[in-house]
Amino acid sequence: MKVPRVSEDFVPVSEFKAQASEWLRKVSETDAAVVVTQNGRPAGVLISPRAFDALTAEARVRSAIREGLADLDAGRVHSDEEVERRTKLRYGRKR
Repeated sequence: MKVPRVSEDFVPVSEFKAQASEWLRKVSETDAAVVVTQNGRPAGVLISPRAFDALTAEARVRSAIREGLADLDAGRVHSDEEVERRTKLRYGRKR
């Protein structure tokens, strides 16, 4: 997602409502976020579906990393050898 440019990517809510389809097209084509303002202050951010997917994928990865680090801190880990041993017991040896 591109960083919003103050001169181009901020739009008052009244203008956004009047030209919503044009702003949606612009966001989809450029992947630039658009900050919608109300009374001169940021009120919302419009992003493309691609940018949304990228943000949620990144959030899932960060969450998995945090969970893994918490498991490590809590001692909920196994050595490679232990994992291999358990896997062979459960699924048998590769042929």
